[in-house]
Amino acid sequence: MSWNKQRPSGMPSHRYRNVYDRVAVPLTGRSWPVRELTAAPLWVPVDLRDGNQALAEPMDPARKRRFFELLVRMGYKEIEVGYPSASQTDYDFVRLIAETDLAPEDVTVVVFTPARRDLIERTVESIRGVRNDVVIHLYTATAPTWRDVVLGLDRAGLRETITAAGRDVLALAGDLPNVRFEFSPEVFNLTEPDYVLEICDAVTGLWDAAPDRPVILNLPATVEIATPNVYADQIEYMHRNLARRESVILSVHPHNDRGTGIACAELAVLAGAQRVEGCLFGNGERTGNVDIATLALNLHAQGVDPMIDFSGIDEIRRIVEDCNRIPVHERHPYVGDLVHTAFSGTHQDAIRKGLAEHRARAAASGIPEHELAWRVPYLPVDPADLGRGYEAVIRVNSQSGKGGIAHLLETGYGVELPRRLQIDFARHVQRHTDLGGQEVTAAQLWALFHEVYAPSGPVVVAEFATASTAAGRTVEAVTGLLADAGHGVDVLSLTQQSLEAGSAAEAISFLEYRHHGRAAWAVGTGDSVPAATIAAVVAAANRQAADRVPVR
Repeated sequence: MSWNKQRPSGMPSHRYRNVYDRVAVPLTGRSWPVRELTAAPLWVPVDLRDGNQALAEPMDPARKRRFFELLVRMGYKEIEVGYPSASQTDYDFVRLIAETDLAPEDVTVVVFTPARRDLIERTVESIRGVRNDVVIHLYTATAPTWRDVVLGLDRAGLRETITAAGRDVLALAGDLPNVRFEFSPEVFNLTEPDYVLEICDAVTGLWDAAPDRPVILNLPATVEIATPNVYADQIEYMHRNLARRESVILSVHPHNDRGTGIACAELAVLAGAQRVEGCLFGNGERTGNVDIATLALNLHAQGVDPMIDFSGIDEIRRIVEDCNRIPVHERHPYVGDLVHTAFSGTHQDAIRKGLAEHRARAAASGIPEHELAWRVPYLPVDPADLGRGYEAVIRVNSQSGKGGIAHLLETGYGVELPRRLQIDFARHVQRHTDLGGQEVTAAQLWALFHEVYAPSGPVVVAEFATASTAAGRTVEAVTGLLADAGHGVDVLSLTQQSLEAGSAAEAISFLEYRHHGRAAWAVGTGDSVPAATIAAVVAAANRQAADRVPVR
């Protein structure tokens, strides 16, 4: 391809095998590509276990409790609360739930355990007395490399290890009426399809999965190694071929090693998954677990209720950052500080016009703005849905245009610039930002606006009195006086505007005048329309005197 000038990188890519050389990928006829996401799956946050074990500084009891209370307030109904056999802190937190009313009665708590009898015993001991529904989550790695390198077991030997652990779980907790079971064949996505199906069917048979006491089969992409469609094919294969399917809750647990964990989860739900494990904002080992906040808000943006409340997203982020001791990136979907912000001039103009159209449509229809169908360009969701305002939607730097500048002055100071003045001022702002290379705030824009269009100079009005409030007569009187003093102003147009209550001035006047054969602008403010008009004419005279008018 002559148009592609790229050359080999020199990196040793030959060392790595693609997924199709590592595991048989089942072909199922693929019904998932034609399905639609129409309802939220059951979300299961694993921040307190999987997320916690990935932290450089694991949560202390206070942070863990604060995070749990946040998850409850947001509406999560199944929460993995810890790995009680791994640390005393986790064990004590499960005991706190057992001995207090920390967990509302409609919240199911999940505890995690490896397939080893002594650790299963410790886990079951931790949940004694818990009044809530409980899920005991048993896991073992099943992929060939893990079997060979880590466990030293062949297929038959690993099956016996898993079923023995399954019998231990059943013997120790099978008589507890509020307890259900979950099994994860860790590294499912690199495990042979026939083998993982064999293991999962053996576990659901051992635990006698039934519709009134279903077993959760959780299929992790423990280390993400393929494009998301491969994971979807693997999930659909299990969905179609599992025994006791009506007695199984099919769950997924994608990681984000390739940066496509979100897509893996969404396609997995299309392929038959009913439950998704992940972390708020994607914390977890290596590049993290799948981000269940982004997943939920992706549904919201498609008109599907996520069943979790993100209407206070900034407070949610602050708590998560404090508990994890990890900042959320400014560009993180939905929650980052800059995700609703436009610096580009074309984007700003489109957003400004879209917001104006939204307000006008709401007024015309009688439907409140927060309930009206959303269609503002470049904003996939209304920031107000997430508890945010519109102050940071448009910010100005050297990439910005007249629309963004006008928006900041309008929202910050209630000033609506005439279009030709927007164009003129945008050039001054461009020069200013090019020199400094930094963002400018609304206050800085307002100061620059006055510096350019209302400069001080040789012409000063000591006092005035008007016999008429007509703008035309005021202008005629002032320009006549200025002409007599050698400061003639050739007025082309005058636009006046009242300012919002609480402003330093009550009125502003925008004066367009001719200077050296070209149009130029001056601005005046005052406690009345006549005062603002006089100030604008005086500003024009001073601009002319300084000869600071740019060429159009």
